[in-house]
Amino acid sequence: MSAVKNYIDQNKNRFLEELISLLKLPSVSADKTYQNDVLMTAEAVKNYIEKAGCKKVEICETPGYPIVFGEHIIDANLPTILVYGHYDVQPADPIDLWDSPPFEPVIKKTELHPDGAIYARGSCDDKGQMYMHVKAFEIMMNLNTLPCNVKFMIEGEEEIGSPSLEWFVKRNEEKLSNDVILISDTGMISNQQPSITTGLRGLSYVEVEVTGPNRDLHSGLYGGAVANPINILTKMIASLHDENNHITIPGFYDKVIDATQEERTEMAKAPFSLDAYKKALDIEEVYGETGYTTNERNSIRPTLDVNGIWGGYTGEGAKTVIASKAYAKISMRLVPDQDPDEITKLFSDHFLSIAPKAVKVKVTPHHGGHPYVTPIDNIGYQAANKAYTETFGVPAIPQRSGGSIPIVALFEKELKSKTILMGFGLDSDAIHSPNEHFGVFNYLKGIETIPLFYKNYVELHQNQ
Repeated sequence: MSAVKNYIDQNKNRFLEELISLLKLPSVSADKTYQNDVLMTAEAVKNYIEKAGCKKVEICETPGYPIVFGEHIIDANLPTILVYGHYDVQPADPIDLWDSPPFEPVIKKTELHPDGAIYARGSCDDKGQMYMHVKAFEIMMNLNTLPCNVKFMIEGEEEIGSPSLEWFVKRNEEKLSNDVILISDTGMISNQQPSITTGLRGLSYVEVEVTGPNRDLHSGLYGGAVANPINILTKMIASLHDENNHITIPGFYDKVIDATQEERTEMAKAPFSLDAYKKALDIEEVYGETGYTTNERNSIRPTLDVNGIWGGYTGEGAKTVIASKAYAKISMRLVPDQDPDEITKLFSDHFLSIAPKAVKVKVTPHHGGHPYVTPIDNIGYQAANKAYTETFGVPAIPQRSGGSIPIVALFEKELKSKTILMGFGLDSDAIHSPNEHFGVFNYLKGIETIPLFYKNYVELHQNQ
């Protein structure tokens, strides 16, 4: 470990300069104006991986932006770690809310980051965290301590939903074969308390349409005699939860795998102040499914939420009308082993079944994703926990994320591999927002911790 820390100390300025050069490239995948910049960034990533010592690096074409693939095989009998990351970034808008230009990186000291933080679009999400792996690989190569095979898959479309990734993965399963996938595109609790994201919720997203009369009607002439689609829709939505905020769709919970008591106990160790949580949201009380804590409700339990609802007259003043149609957008966050297609069908069948004959109902599925979980007894999790424990001085805490990263479920389905989410960002890093930043401490600590994951993983793999 001392050799790794010495290497980082001796090369700290270069590590920062290289990252800053990468951050200057505006690789915004959502805006075709930046197409050349995105392609230049792919070339830059390829060059950096090559300079780090990777034997084989190539730019692989896809229907969209290319994927940078690297491969360094030292012994076919050893395990292989596949590192995934992305080189594209979110648009920087609104530009006028940035304290410094988004593609002119600057390092500023803050109360939370006394060693400084790198302010730039993509600094945390995901160029800074992705580049930690390149530098960790360089260290292992130069110190001759690389204990296993490594592959890199760095894509350029993550911020637009990775439309070409499944296409690439399905056509390159042998090329991408591995024993475990390592990703740093998440965060941790604090710089004093590391955590490992062990679960991601899936998603089923639908739009519903309720139609009553064939036109908008005068509410005086027709009110009370004709079904009002808005009234009907709100009643139908209200019926989707019972008095305990349990979702009432038949079969909705049939495949839910409950978190183990051991995992719930470990999760409960995370620092959390309910009073601070309520104060930050300016609410008097929390609300949710009976029998679960706030952090459990937003991570290990499935949910159903209305994301938008509209119909009738919403302009200025009054218009006494019964609308012909009412609409709502509804999302359901899913947990293992709920299948988004099955949940969408269960919702559709149930919603149609509870509609009165006075209206017509249409359900339109939009998109979805599978949930994902890495058990804490998995050797990948154990290797990561041991690595964090050594560099931070305290064990990591497992955390289930309430959000969704569909690519992780894709990797498990197609490559049959577990993913370990070793994030080093913080909630305060303002990813996707103006003034995105990544702590210098976090960047260097990630570079220090990653080689330990390799070492621990190989040892645990050999002892299986």
